[in-house]
Amino acid sequence: MKKRNLYFILFFVAAMVPFVSHAQKFATKTGDIKFEASVPSFEEVAAENKNVSAILNANNGELAALALMNGFRFKVALMEEHFNESYAETAKYPKAVFKGKLEGFSLKALSEKPKQFTLTGELTLHGKTKKINDVAMVSVKGNTITIIGNFMVKPADFDIDVPKVVSKKIADEVQVAYTFLLEE
Repeated sequence: MKKRNLYFILFFVAAMVPFVSHAQKFATKTGDIKFEASVPSFEEVAAENKNVSAILNANNGELAALALMNGFRFKVALMEEHFNESYAETAKYPKAVFKGKLEGFSLKALSEKPKQFTLTGELTLHGKTKKINDVAMVSVKGNTITIIGNFMVKPADFDIDVPKVVSKKIADEVQVAYTFLLEE
């Protein structure tokens, strides 16, 4: 009888291991990233990508996002063409990837009221990787976690060359804003 109980306990523990160690993940394929590189007195240089994939491990705050570079849409088609061919070189560098962590993240601490977390990680763009530090606002409503934030990047840090003929029309620093509505 004791042997049978031992087998039952071992079976139960073995069956529960995958559930205990299984990370709670929230994800989206419709995340939004906008960037703005405009300078005063010149045409707006801005684009948006509404098909960004992102995933959050709610157990430890790890966050990853992937944006296809040719998914950015500009108001002016010619700008989009120049962006893809000359600046981002999307045929050679098709994606941008962020891997990082929301420091001190706790799913239990979230509410509908946005809470501030420090987001640290690395952004890989145009074949170069740079550290990113940001303050992200995180909230939860039902089964949806919302993460909103923005940070600045310099095209030069990613070896993106801006021709002199247009250099006065494009900002040295680009503001990147993101919104992720992640569902379980």
